Amino acid sequence: MPDTNKITVGAAIAAFLENCGVKAAFGVISIHNMPILDAFGERGNIRFVMARGEAGATNMADAYARTVGGLGVTVTSTGTAAGNASGAMVEALTAGTPLLHLTGQIDSPYLDQNLGFIHEAHNQLDMLNAVSKAAFRIRTPETAIGVLKRAVQIAMTAPTGPVSIEIPIDVQQALIDMPADLNPLPIVSAVPSEAALDELADRLSKATRPLLWLGGGARQAGEQVRRLARLGFGVVTSTQGRGVLPENDPAIIGSFTASKPVEALYQTADAMLVVGSRLRSNETLKYALRLPKTLYRIDADPQADGRGYRSDYFVTGDSTLALKGLADRLEGKLKVDAKLADDVQRARQDSLKQLMDDVGPYATLIQKLQARIDADCEGTDFNWVRDVTLSNSMWGNRLPNLADSKSGVHALGGGIGQGLAMGIGAAIGSAVTSGNKTVMLAGDGGFILNLGELATAVQEDADVVMILMNDQAYGVIKNIQDAVYGGRKHYVQLHTPDYALLSQSINLPHTRVSDLADLDAALEKGFTTEGPFLIEIDMLSVGGFKATFAGPPSKVPADKAKA
Repeated sequence: MPDTNKITVGAAIAAFLENCGVKAAFGVISIHNMPILDAFGERGNIRFVMARGEAGATNMADAYARTVGGLGVTVTSTGTAAGNASGAMVEALTAGTPLLHLTGQIDSPYLDQNLGFIHEAHNQLDMLNAVSKAAFRIRTPETAIGVLKRAVQIAMTAPTGPVSIEIPIDVQQALIDMPADLNPLPIVSAVPSEAALDELADRLSKATRPLLWLGGGARQAGEQVRRLARLGFGVVTSTQGRGVLPENDPAIIGSFTASKPVEALYQTADAMLVVGSRLRSNETLKYALRLPKTLYRIDADPQADGRGYRSDYFVTGDSTLALKGLADRLEGKLKVDAKLADDVQRARQDSLKQLMDDVGPYATLIQKLQARIDADCEGTDFNWVRDVTLSNSMWGNRLPNLADSKSGVHALGGGIGQGLAMGIGAAIGSAVTSGNKTVMLAGDGGFILNLGELATAVQEDADVVMILMNDQAYGVIKNIQDAVYGGRKHYVQLHTPDYALLSQSINLPHTRVSDLADLDAALEKGFTTEGPFLIEIDMLSVGGFKATFAGPPSKVPADKAKA
């Protein structure tokens, strides 16, 4: 008679993840992860999304985590399957996404013996360490939950990131006593020093034109950012920091970090406080962007001090705690130049005007999309997911307006082809939490890379409007070839599917827009259809952008230019 007090390690893992608040997980079933997935299915408390590949599954889990503001989970097999997930793990590591990657492993007695065992990979744990914040191997059934608890704690502790765990198949199948405690470990925030906050507040209290630069590490600090904005700070954000302060707020500049009007504004500021941002190369003109002369920084990672730019003062700590302490100290003490608010809005409006001119005919698309979002989603109840594509570089990283830090999901690592899967993950995240509509922007080059995930979108009835910008080429690469390689075009023209026929074959609603006058009708269909909907923009018919984007912007630093 079976012992009812014993469960498989796979079932214990499922129960633990439920206690972590996980409502959905993503992956591909295999002989080396079936005990975990069988437990998901039998317990029925975690929705398992059957991706068509491990790369897509991991991108989905990443976007899910960003959208719900919690833990993402991806489940893969070992060997090639774990390797398939590695690129998406790099993306999660770049974005600082709290993600748990559970990968199977071959039977413990045969591990690390180079026997040619099916699904074995040489030095797999080393590979996982390279693409994760941390990586573990569970070696015995009795230690499984303890390792899992520690892995989740590491993933969720700032600076957050993905953590991988190898679990041999015999360990997954093993019976253990029902664990007495299946609750996650507490997440300890890095508490900033009171003395450090006193010093920073004293320095900032002397500023009359202060600015905030917010990165992804400030995504949870919206309330405190609003307090500082009301005290007079102007606010600029990285791509990952969008929505921490709603982008219709009068204090917001937005993600126009390197536009000429905003760079000019920096030169009039007497202090900038950078919070939770790495000041990445593509947002600082390869670190040649002229920031204010006085630069302060707050970050949970003490090693961020001095990276990219020198810090005049650095505070180590959780962004929410640090900004609360700072706002408390600055209340009633700042005397901000009355002209700063107008100058902030002027810099934003001048940047917007330039953007709308640069995109040429696609200004109509931006305006109509914003109007639709404002009407259907009240401007806030939507997710904006983008692949790395020419259209995103031109406008998607800055518009439409976001009002919540969890609304924006973008492939920060610069790898194309992740947007489709991320759109599905964000839609699943909304399905188990807010019910928000998801809108995804992609180019045809990236879209086709994980095209199989279209079937996942249909099977899962993911509520996502996919906007496919189709110019049948790698648009950015063509521009680089024009700018650097004498206009020689090699390896950039793409044979693309007939998306009307492809969509029909998998029961995916689709419409093609060859004239932007027809866009209103297309958006009406997309936003009122429950489940996935593909809007294909025929860029060859509509035309190109007015301005040319040929890779991340950069400039020669002033000292080198003089030399």
